[in-house]
Formats: sequence, C-alpha cells, structure tokens
Amino acid sequence: MSMDIDWARAELASFLKLTELYRQPDPPGGAVFTSKLSNRGGAREIAASAQIVEQILDRVLPRWRTEVPDDRNKRVNRWCQHIEAVHRADAVLLRDAEVRERLGDNAPQLSAGALHPWVWDGARPLWRSGHFREAVTAAAKKVNAETQNRVGRRDASETALFQSVFSKEPPRPGQPRLRLMGEDNSDTFKSVHRGAMAFAEGCYAGIRNPNSHEDCLPELPEHEALEQLAAFSVLARWVASATLSAG
Repeated sequence: MSMDIDWARAELASFLKLTELYRQPDPPGGAVFTSKLSNRGGAREIAASAQIVEQILDRVLPRWRTEVPDDRNKRVNRWCQHIEAVHRADAVLLRDAEVRERLGDNAPQLSAGALHPWVWDGARPLWRSGHFREAVTAAAKKVNAETQNRVGRRDASETALFQSVFSKEPPRPGQPRLRLMGEDNSDTFKSVHRGAMAFAEGCYAGIRNPNSHEDCLPELPEHEALEQLAAFSVLARWVASATLSAG
C-alpha cells in the first residue's frame, strides 16, 4: 500500500503549527519583559503529534535521526531536530516525483517499509543508526527464526533448514515441508522447490555469512544493503505464503 501523501503532509503541517514558537502576551494591566518563547501547542498535544510524525519521517527519511542535526537551538525549542526533519520530509513528499523526472531518474523506487515485515522489523533498529551490514544480518536471523516457528523446528537452521522445508521429498515426522504450489510431482513443482532451496542457500551463504564478519569488512553502502534486504524479503514471502505439509 502506497503512502497517502496528502494525509502525511497534513500531519507534518499540524506538527509545525503546534511547535511554532511565540511570546505569550502580557497579563492584563501589566507588562512582563522576557525573551522566553513557548510552543503554541501543549506538551501532551505535541508529544501525541510527534508519535505520528516520527513514523512518517521513518518512512520518508529513514536516517533522519542521524543525518539531521539535533544540537542546534535545543534550549530555545526542544523539537528543533524534528522541525528540520519535517521540513525536509515535506519537500520530498511534495517534489520527489518532479526531482526524479528532472534529473532523469524516474525509475521505480524500492521502499524498505514495503519489504516483508519479518525483514524490515528485524533490520529497522540497526538501519536507523546507519549499521547497514548488521541490519541485513538481523533481518536474516529474523527470517530464519520465523521459518523455524512456521514449521515448529529448532533442530535445523539457515541452509539446512531451508533444504529440508523446500525438499521435494514427502514430509516425515518432525520434518514438515513448505509447498509453494500443489504437490503434483510435475517438472514445474520440482523446479519451483529446487529454485527456492537454492535461493535460500544463496541468501545465507552469499549474504548472511559474509555479513556476520562485519568487523573485517567495510560498511555496506545503503543501496547495496537495501538490495540484500530485498532478497531476504522474497524468501520471507515464500515462507509466509507457502502451504504447510506435515508428516
């Protein structure tokens, strides 16, 4: 499901209005000389709005917490980082399609938030802090754990697990299978499950295992890490949508 841009921009605008600074008027019959400014919204109202706004920012600017400065004018307005991030996100929402068209890059974009929940839920905390290689590893572990949950096994993991669950052999006691199509023993059935088994092995042998040695490797560029997450998202959707066949 795509983002409702009009709704998102309205939420951002509401937050900016609540966090706008103003000087409170002098009390009747007197004058108070102060430079102190206040937010137009109350603390609880702003906090409630920030809860929604942060989710929008996470979708539009996944790295806003680390890329947007958070040490400027904090004494004047505690929401300064949020406010700058909101202005940036609003510009993206308003003009992203135009910018990509003008710059000659109007190709479809992959959103991390649109990946399978197992993958993005596993990767999100580390991704936000710029630890992309570790984020991919966390996503791989999450997919493995959810697959174990799906088939009720703890005695096999990663490559061995997927070799078992996508095996063309009939299920056995303690070794259920995941079927991506009807079990008709056709060439297509064999090809689909052989491919799923090989794909899973490639994900864990070629992506997860090297990434587990992140201390010996440079940090992954963000776009490469996103491509790797997408691979695990494909695998996760196969596992989640497959029919469980127990022995």
